[in-house]
Amino acid sequence: ILLIIENAFCIFTGRKRCFAGEIVLITGSANGIGRQVALKLAPLGVTLVLWDIDDEGNKETSRLAQQNGASRVFVYHCDCSNREEVYEQAEKVKKEVGDVTILINNAGILIGKKFLELTDEDFERTFKINFFAQIWTCKAFLPAMVACNRGHLVSTASGAGLLGLYRVTDYCASKSAVIGLMEGINSEMYHEGKCGIKTTIICPYFISTRLAKGFKSGRPCLFPVYDPEYAASRIVDAIKKEKFYLIMPPAVYILGFKIFVPRIFVLLFESYLKFPQSMDEAFGRK
Repeated sequence: ILLIIENAFCIFTGRKRCFAGEIVLITGSANGIGRQVALKLAPLGVTLVLWDIDDEGNKETSRLAQQNGASRVFVYHCDCSNREEVYEQAEKVKKEVGDVTILINNAGILIGKKFLELTDEDFERTFKINFFAQIWTCKAFLPAMVACNRGHLVSTASGAGLLGLYRVTDYCASKSAVIGLMEGINSEMYHEGKCGIKTTIICPYFISTRLAKGFKSGRPCLFPVYDPEYAASRIVDAIKKEKFYLIMPPAVYILGFKIFVPRIFVLLFESYLKFPQSMDEAFGRK
């Protein structure tokens, strides 16, 4: 109900921010959603800071962003699973570019193994990239936002963080942790009088990026696999409207209300969607 009220408020008030002059840092910017978000923001007068371990892909994102109208683009090699490297690159950004005003945590990994097939190292890697990296980037850039009571934290979580799905136990756990982290930070900012710092949590179903590796929805009419460009346009629009949650597609809303929906119904609905079969086909191959 609260999400419906928020969406209605955004529609009827026409509230949209101006991006001109913002310094936007995007993690995982070399391809997929990260690249497409950078291209959507490029003509809006922002300074882009691109972080990724794929140097060639990141350079290509920079080139395309400049073609799209970005006048200032800075490219950094950063392994977001390495805490020391995150803090080191963050200091470089502050010195060479300035204080980040919009932080878009997009870097992520999806292994696609069953729980008992996952090694301890798999769990650690998933949490370092999907969850801890967001802690480290927020700790690096949030203090400057707090000092001027202005900024925006954008986190790519997942619909899987709301549900708990077959073959993605580690991924679901990490994305659920991201949601809790961002809701906690949002609560602290509000109660400390820092309402100028906005938070947006992105919870999509599958997007046709390298992360999904050929996943096909069993019921595309209810749970479509979105194109990265379309997903990026929805994300940028959510940032403009300063929405707290962006959940897509709408069917995820229903399953996300775990308190009101008995678990057996969710499991039966997964079977109807042929989700286990789709995951086995996408990730079960050796």
